[in-house]
Amino acid sequence: MNQATRRAIFERFREQNPHPTTELNYRSAFELLIAVILSAQATDKGVNKATEKLYAVANTPEAMLALGEAGLKNYIKTIGLFNGKASNIIKTCEQLLRRHHGQVPRDRAALEALPGVGRKTANVVLNTVFREPTIAVDTHIFRVANRTRIATGKNVLEVEKKLLRNIPGEFLLDAHHWLILHGRYTCLARSPRCGSCIIEDLCEFRDKRLD
Repeated sequence: MNQATRRAIFERFREQNPHPTTELNYRSAFELLIAVILSAQATDKGVNKATEKLYAVANTPEAMLALGEAGLKNYIKTIGLFNGKASNIIKTCEQLLRRHHGQVPRDRAALEALPGVGRKTANVVLNTVFREPTIAVDTHIFRVANRTRIATGKNVLEVEKKLLRNIPGEFLLDAHHWLILHGRYTCLARSPRCGSCIIEDLCEFRDKRLD
């Protein structure tokens, strides 16, 4: 795919949705961090349902620690892998207080050092809260990037690096959200909605479903 086509794709994304953002509900960097940790192998809708009640009683590292791991589990038990996530969240809260004065750090290495936080989670926080030009390549973005040929790669890191290199700079801050929303609602894994896709004529997917 050439750069002119990539630019046209993101111009259409921007025209359709000028101010995209995450579908996870949050009011602070800490709330988003916890929500993203919980979102692994879970839906945003399921996470939002759990955090609505959780954040009403604990939305700071101190309050989360006071709740304790057992208390936290009561709020997130509807979410997949909740035992491991509860353990990581409590350890993350301890580390935030011990090393970062209770604040979510604006630093990739510091974020990735937190229990339960990998590169993808760090990218989401850096982009969504701190407005860094990062792209968290999840299954949706990996599929969209490869299928459309915006950026092809055999693994998420390769795709991430190509996206950062190939997407015109003016679109980088919002590219993460446009791509994930496109994968979530239009470029579906099993039945892509090509016939109603706003970039169908620009996409280089060979097996388009136009019915």
